Amino acid sequence: MEFLPDGRLLVTERAGRLRLVSAQGHEASAVVAGMPRVDHRDHGGLLDVTVDPGFETNRLIYLSYTKAGRGARADHNSLTVARARLSEDETRLENLKVIFRQTPAVKSGENLGGRLALSADGYLFITVGDRLAATDRMRAQALAYYQGKTVRIRSDGSVPRDNPFIERAGARPEIWSLGHRNPQGALVHPRTGELWVSEHGPYGGDEINIVRKGLNYGWPVVTYGCEYVTCARIGKGTSAAGMAAPLTHWGRPAIAPSNLILYTGDQFPEWKGSVFVGALGGRAVWRIELSGDDETPRVLRREPLFADLNERIRDIRQGPDGSLYLLTDGEHARVVRVSRRESPL
Repeated sequence: MEFLPDGRLLVTERAGRLRLVSAQGHEASAVVAGMPRVDHRDHGGLLDVTVDPGFETNRLIYLSYTKAGRGARADHNSLTVARARLSEDETRLENLKVIFRQTPAVKSGENLGGRLALSADGYLFITVGDRLAATDRMRAQALAYYQGKTVRIRSDGSVPRDNPFIERAGARPEIWSLGHRNPQGALVHPRTGELWVSEHGPYGGDEINIVRKGLNYGWPVVTYGCEYVTCARIGKGTSAAGMAAPLTHWGRPAIAPSNLILYTGDQFPEWKGSVFVGALGGRAVWRIELSGDDETPRVLRREPLFADLNERIRDIRQGPDGSLYLLTDGEHARVVRVSRRESPL
């Protein structure tokens, strides 16, 4: 989900539907027409949505989704990102253009990534998962593949000339960082402009990483997790030369992190500057309290919140009024607003 400038929400549904939700949460629109066809097998489908900083004049939005292959490769899919204009009457998308597509297509429909984060200066970050297959894990370390990477493009789909591997022979020029497993959360820090991601480990080993240009975040050479079922060791352990360590990590049981935000609002002043991370398996929102400066933050404490909801938290956003908005998933998915009792709707 993502806020429009007037306080309404754009909300994606995995089967390929996009709706607008009123600022008061009382009603949802009909399905927006003109959506791309999505492949919603396994974990795939319509994933993230974000809004251009210039939306009030250009009405542009960005969508990530999985697109099925064709013919003999119909059982494969590609993580795809498109830009489109939301019509003036808000009933349809116009001028939809694909600006990124993961190639080659992949047969696995899991560990997709697919989170979007726009910087104020017009760069679009895209997270791409490793696609789960153990035989392909090392592609997260190979610059010839998009698996296990973060990608940085301009909002029109062009490749910035200062991307770290643009001159490397055989490398995908859009790659910003490598060695990720399944990053399902992303934010651009409002002061530093740096990308932060939350990502799933295997069995344990979920991480928050501050993603910097050209760095290697280790998967699957290093991890704090282990194999499912057997808990056999993966790679070389928890650290290795030349591989960046996470800001923080979780052991077992895993929390299965979704999106993350840096809270900057005034409604909860005691939480200002904290990072909030949604948890799917953990069915809570984790608050991470930080100290130090923006460039070298340290984790002071972590605490799970809103566990009494007992729901998988698919997304978390800060509203225009400083409230927290939580998107749950499943058959009874809903948007939950968290605010001070005295705060008006």
